[in-house]
Amino acid sequence: MTKTLLPGATIGIIGAGQLGKMLAQAAQKMGYRIAMYDPNPDSCGFGVAHAHTVGDFNDRDALLAFAKDVDVLTYEFENINGELLKELEQVAYLPQGSKLLLVSQNRLREKTWLNEIGCPTAAFCEVSSPEDLQAALANFGYPAILKTNRFGYDGKGQYLLKAAEDIDGVPFTDDTDYILEAFVQFTYEASVMVSRSIDGRIEFFPITKNQHRQGILYSSLAGSEVSADVIAKMHDAAKRLAEAGELVGVCGVEFFIDEAGGVMVNEIAPRPHNSGHYSIEACNVSQYDQHILAIAGRSIVPVQLMERALMINILGQHMADLPEVFSHYPEAMVHIYDKGEAKAQRKMGHFTLLSQGPKHLEDILAESDFLKAWEAKFDQV
Repeated sequence: MTKTLLPGATIGIIGAGQLGKMLAQAAQKMGYRIAMYDPNPDSCGFGVAHAHTVGDFNDRDALLAFAKDVDVLTYEFENINGELLKELEQVAYLPQGSKLLLVSQNRLREKTWLNEIGCPTAAFCEVSSPEDLQAALANFGYPAILKTNRFGYDGKGQYLLKAAEDIDGVPFTDDTDYILEAFVQFTYEASVMVSRSIDGRIEFFPITKNQHRQGILYSSLAGSEVSADVIAKMHDAAKRLAEAGELVGVCGVEFFIDEAGGVMVNEIAPRPHNSGHYSIEACNVSQYDQHILAIAGRSIVPVQLMERALMINILGQHMADLPEVFSHYPEAMVHIYDKGEAKAQRKMGHFTLLSQGPKHLEDILAESDFLKAWEAKFDQV
């Protein structure tokens, strides 16, 4: 079943964090009404919704009632009940689908599936006990990355193992399982937002070069030089997973790029992604606009980068420094999500700089004392 939604139709968004909020704002400028569902009564997205429901992501009856009151469903957060969403898909209109969600919710399943469809990844194996970990490390060597299979994001549930003594800090319980990944000596990290319409047309957003600190995205640079070969490999992998995963909407795909130009998929996020925030100011269509167009059954837009852009995340520990952002970069577009308490390591907003001036964004990122101090605060946990 496919349908085209006209302005005035109601889009239901499961999850009301900052991604849901920006999806809602994109939809509203197109004339759609927004209903949002989230367990947090203070969710930042509720402030821009026409209607909202406070309910647990595992509450089948509440989610079913919510789904019946909207014209189309979408989700902005993958740590929800995928099996329940798959059930809702049978009774409600969810063109975004549950396939990619279910794949991405388990890292072992995700890596296995990516390899099956021809997308290269780091070497990996399942780990469910200290004995498994010892055997895997004997094969992989140090360093290696141990990650929980479920519910890890922004560096949570991840352990960098550099030597045997690091194993002592890994908790094992009866219901915890891990994936061990070989450490990748990458030259840089990159990501691409891939969008796909209901009729199967695919459009790519410009590739960003990304920097992470403490497992959290610090910066994304769009419009930086990337070789044609690397772009082709990234696009091929993103196209493969978008088609095999039956994507409708946008999906973020993160990559490691090695010195020889080899490309490995690190993670997928089957919804708008932090590294695509820059598109709000820098492209002719944002990732949020494109997602709404796709799930509404409308034509997605060929993407153009209008200005090169640098996006910097704002964490809780940065909020007191906002006046300095305004002072150093009066041209910056600053987004504050209104998420309440400014906790350390919590994403509270972002700001975007466009390449309107003689100084290259790469130089600003590398040389700005202000940004160096901003980056250092990611380590203040």
